[in-house]
Amino acid sequence: MFSGVIDLPWWGYVVYALIVTHITIAAVTIFLHRHQAHRALDLHPLPSHFFRFWLWLTTGMVTKEWAAIHRKHHAKCESADDPHSPQVLGINKVLWEGTELYRKESVNRETLEKYGQGTPDDWIERHIYTRHSVIGVSLLMVLNFILFGFIGVTIWAVQMAWIPFFAAGVINGIGHYWGYRNFQPEDASTNIVPWGILIGGEELHNNHHAYASSARLSNRWYEFDIGWLYIRTLETLRLAQVKKIAPKIKLDAAKTRCDLATLQAVITHRYDVVAKYAKSLRRTCADEMRELKARAVSVDRAALKRWLHIDAAALPETERAKRDEVINHSKVLATVYTMRDDLAAVWQRSNASKEQLVHQLEDWCHRAEVSGIEALQDFSRRLRSYA
Repeated sequence: MFSGVIDLPWWGYVVYALIVTHITIAAVTIFLHRHQAHRALDLHPLPSHFFRFWLWLTTGMVTKEWAAIHRKHHAKCESADDPHSPQVLGINKVLWEGTELYRKESVNRETLEKYGQGTPDDWIERHIYTRHSVIGVSLLMVLNFILFGFIGVTIWAVQMAWIPFFAAGVINGIGHYWGYRNFQPEDASTNIVPWGILIGGEELHNNHHAYASSARLSNRWYEFDIGWLYIRTLETLRLAQVKKIAPKIKLDAAKTRCDLATLQAVITHRYDVVAKYAKSLRRTCADEMRELKARAVSVDRAALKRWLHIDAAALPETERAKRDEVINHSKVLATVYTMRDDLAAVWQRSNASKEQLVHQLEDWCHRAEVSGIEALQDFSRRLRSYA
């Protein structure tokens, strides 16, 4: 039986498979995702074309298709038009059939024309990478067979399944279904784990949805994004230039009134503001829930927590009615949820002038501080310090 021109111990094949699949993951997160889809960094032609060639060889994915589908995902997130939302299609559908969803959307000409602008359109892209996307993966299978024999075909099969499962399935599925959230964007995105290594940093998916144009996906001190490590290495070698990263929150404890800088900081960090609000008022809501139960008022704890994170307007009509019914029984909850909606209105009212929005924000802080709710008063003082 042909065993190829290279004979390795069993662990050598495992190491080889892990290395080549990790290079593919790096190509997806650095080139397709951060560079092409979001323009978070510029790449020198050398790594840029290497990534294009490698993806053609190992996945057969077309740059324009991938970028267009991902941009549409952000534009239509968690709606019926989202190409792969587990909130709409179900977790099992996205996790196990993510590749089929990708293929279905890749033939949608409207998606490609509307969201696929600015991707490579040179001779090699038009005549080889796009037109003959199957040839690359076929050449890879032949190469693996020559190098390692029949076990090389097994490695090839692993390479073919790696991206469809981890990118199309795990990130698009679990990354919108299970995990922790640093921020509260208007979608269900989650960070799967704090250490983005296996999938190149894409594990930090909630961070990405909060700051989509950031080249760095890690945000907290304990989070690690290996894709960012590679980007910084390329930048040191002058093979990449980072265009944007998520801004850091700055607090000025000496500030006692809201100004234009406060407004700008609050709008920039709005997803963090909502997350901090929910966290700050969590105990207040829990205490009030116990009071309601003592008065024989039925309260769904999970729903109470969920309502802290979502605008009332975004709730289904039946759930909004349930929320209204609960807060009618509690002045504290009515204040907490009304103030949460009013805070979100600061960055949702685009027809107001900056001066009007500053006044609206200052008024919000004043109402919070005279509310009699200690957690709301503390949060208001923190909000004024945004700089």
